[in-house]
Amino acid sequence: MENIKKVFVGLSGGVDSAVSAALLKKEGYDVTGVFIKAWTPEGYPCTWKEDRRSAMRVAAVLDIPLITLDLEKEYKKEVVDYMIAEYKAGRTPNPDVVCNKEIKFGHFLKFALKNGADFVATGHYCQTSPPTKISTKLDVEVLLLEGKDENKDQSYFLWTLTQEQLKHILFPIGHLQKSEVRKLAEKFNLPQATRKDSQGLCFLGKVDMKEFLSRYIPEKRGDVLDLESKKIGHHSGALFFTIGERHGFTITKKTEKEVPLYVVSKDIKKNTITVSSKTSPPTKISTKLDVAETPLSLPRRGGQGGEVLLKDINLINPTSLKLRRTKENLLCRIRYRQEKVGCKIEGNRIIFDKPQMGVSPGQSLVLYNGEICLGGGIIS
Repeated sequence: MENIKKVFVGLSGGVDSAVSAALLKKEGYDVTGVFIKAWTPEGYPCTWKEDRRSAMRVAAVLDIPLITLDLEKEYKKEVVDYMIAEYKAGRTPNPDVVCNKEIKFGHFLKFALKNGADFVATGHYCQTSPPTKISTKLDVEVLLLEGKDENKDQSYFLWTLTQEQLKHILFPIGHLQKSEVRKLAEKFNLPQATRKDSQGLCFLGKVDMKEFLSRYIPEKRGDVLDLESKKIGHHSGALFFTIGERHGFTITKKTEKEVPLYVVSKDIKKNTITVSSKTSPPTKISTKLDVAETPLSLPRRGGQGGEVLLKDINLINPTSLKLRRTKENLLCRIRYRQEKVGCKIEGNRIIFDKPQMGVSPGQSLVLYNGEICLGGGIIS
């Protein structure tokens, strides 16, 4: 009995975390479910009570205890307030990355270890190597790998993890396809077998981002410009837009050949956004902030690619991967589910093999070596 390891499973009420808890109990772990209560904005449907009821049903079926961990204040301060501040500064943050860092593998992990748990587990679609098992030694370096289901892989959102954290984290469904998880839910008689997946912002569900931000950032009408700086439409505020976005602005000057237009730059001081079609990429993709004009992705001579600078870099395996000085060819993503692109890293500079559109400051750039997630940083 002394060898049985205790694991706190983050039960969100969804099928992924429910099956994770079921698999761990089947493997012989001492499982406790933990429902994390987050912040809910006023005026939006309160979903956390129904989600908690769903988590309680899982605990009842599996005959495991359930704890409610109230992290409402922490979530508001460290995720929501951060997100609003970044948008006000003209950057586009990734709240799901911050949520994983500060809430799930920050406060939740600390709470679990403080209360006698050996591990925490979540329903993320990713894997570790060697797989963290009961016999795993703490002096073994752990690799973070992509999930087997390419359509569900969530390694992009976990680049902030450290070795100390990974040695206490289990990803029970990372080796499975989503369809297999659904079948297992039926096998375990879990009520979540037919429950739809939640979509949208971490913990908050499906929230219209512009409508939500307009509560904290006043709307201000501005001009939509083409690549020749000619006015072709209007928008409700440059702060609300992400580089690469193709919705939310109005085009008043139509052309004979209408093609989708994407935001390729924004000037916060002048409150303008510049749009272009993907078939006609600009020579410069940039965001102009109040202080200076900062080029984000400039084509290199000979058309060999572009480059960005990173801040807050985290290397998941710092002892074996000396990336800060390497010129080895690596892969990276500048957005979730984007096809990986070749790159090199020199210090905090990422050099793309090909010019990249949609580079947005505040977003995460995540580095890979094959299926291994190496870490990443924030595009500055």
